[in-house]
Amino acid sequence: MRLLPEKDRFSLNETRPHALFSFGTLLDERVQKTIFGQAVPQSPAALAGHATRPVRITDPEVIATSGLDVHLTLERRIGAEVEGAVLHLTDADLAAADDYEVDDYTRRRVRLSSGASAWAYLDARPLRSASRIVIVGDSIAYGRCDPQGGWAARLAVGHIATDETDNRVFNLAVPGSTLAEAAEQTPALLPARRPDTVMVAAGINDMASAGTDSGPVRLEESLEALAATALAYGARLVVVGPTWLDEDRAPVYEGLSFTHERASTLRENLRSWCAAHHIDHLDPWEPLRDRPDLLADGLHPTPEGHDALHRHLTGLAF
Repeated sequence: MRLLPEKDRFSLNETRPHALFSFGTLLDERVQKTIFGQAVPQSPAALAGHATRPVRITDPEVIATSGLDVHLTLERRIGAEVEGAVLHLTDADLAAADDYEVDDYTRRRVRLSSGASAWAYLDARPLRSASRIVIVGDSIAYGRCDPQGGWAARLAVGHIATDETDNRVFNLAVPGSTLAEAAEQTPALLPARRPDTVMVAAGINDMASAGTDSGPVRLEESLEALAATALAYGARLVVVGPTWLDEDRAPVYEGLSFTHERASTLRENLRSWCAAHHIDHLDPWEPLRDRPDLLADGLHPTPEGHDALHRHLTGLAF
């Protein structure tokens, strides 16, 4: 944790472009003075569709600053609302707040009850606090080559079992889908399902298309549209993919070329975009890496491959 130098502290003429929703220790003036150098401007706000639960803190610096070893974190709950305030922060303030928060939290965009968007610190495990999950994507998310429904069906079984009353998983993946198609179709799919989390597992078909010079641009446009859609519905976007593929056995479809180079490029593009935009990215590459025996056709996982993916993703997300 760092204390801002005097030159970086608040002045009346300073631009404060960042809105950060807080409901816990960051509202404490003593904590603000330690982190930011002085109290910062704030205004009342609320966050609908959320409740709080306790998290035990072990970082001694954070405990010393807040005076507490148990903080609160947000979890999703339909009909609930968390009262708090929006802190108006400079770039340096926001960096200091990031430095203060422990690894249990990560900064993500949320939609306030007023309809405005703001930053908030959420559970770093993107599905641990989720209740209603919508999955959109391609044939791997759909579960092709697995009569048990793939990793998504396994995720649904475990998630629903923890809370039969409130937890739901809606797998709306369509084989052959691109990210662009997912971005176009998703807005119409969300209202009836009231998701708090949208998982998008697609993109391999975008990168496999012939003539991919515009691929990265199209990819970013699709991700930006999906992020905007999720935020508009108060949902958290989680990007999944891609999986490792065996280029020698990958299927050949008209106009598509599934290569290791293109899959690797897609992986790096997704990781970079998500990191730059504070969006959760779950990387399913490693469980299948150099395991062609876990791929039915070089691209689609076998049931055993989907088991491996499910275990891996569960370990990252819950």
